[in-house]
Amino acid sequence: MKPQTMELKSVQPRRLYHLIGDQIRAYIAANHLSTGDRLPPERDLAQQLNVSRPSVREALIALEIQGVVEIKMGAGVFVCSAAPVSEALRDKIGDSPSDIMQARAAIEGCVASLACARLTDEGLSRLQELVADMRRSIAEGGSPVEADRQFHMCIAEMAQNAVLTRVVGELFDERHAPIAEKLRRQTENASTWNAALVEHEMIVAALIARDALEAQTAMRLHLKASEVRWIGSLNTGH
Repeated sequence: MKPQTMELKSVQPRRLYHLIGDQIRAYIAANHLSTGDRLPPERDLAQQLNVSRPSVREALIALEIQGVVEIKMGAGVFVCSAAPVSEALRDKIGDSPSDIMQARAAIEGCVASLACARLTDEGLSRLQELVADMRRSIAEGGSPVEADRQFHMCIAEMAQNAVLTRVVGELFDERHAPIAEKLRRQTENASTWNAALVEHEMIVAALIARDALEAQTAMRLHLKASEVRWIGSLNTGH
């Protein structure tokens, strides 16, 4: 007799903020919380789940996108709905912003170091123009995000590695995923952009000096600071 066979399904990796979100949803159900009820403070959730506060923040942002909770900045997080959320919707939210920024720091730090050995006067002039474009956009009350993207892509192109250039672009564009987009709307402002501008200027100074180690360090510090501005500064209540 021919043995029976079972069809295998692909295993999807779970993002940490999804796992934390599942725990929070289970907490809502187990404690019979209803619309308008307030969740425990962020620090308590982090302690009980044994995870970092930034990871809890990402989970709460994801739950807000799904309509499960409402975040009232400085006041707390309140239950909106306990209805099930489809896997399809959860998968569209995007990768963890913290993971993205850590990946960018690792990759773009090396890219900046590579670019030091292959700099051209034209490339440096282009970077300085983009910094000026960012400064002008900020002063006019606009978003310098396009100049920011071109800045990072210009450095990647100077490294002369097509694969790295593609990866830099793809990681940068993750900022348009729903979870990152929501974080940006809540945390980006003229002050955070001005801080980023100063960091861009430090990167350019290191490149002008042809100091590969300093360029790598400046890039990593910039992207770490960006991660903190995105996740670390978000106040979801005490």
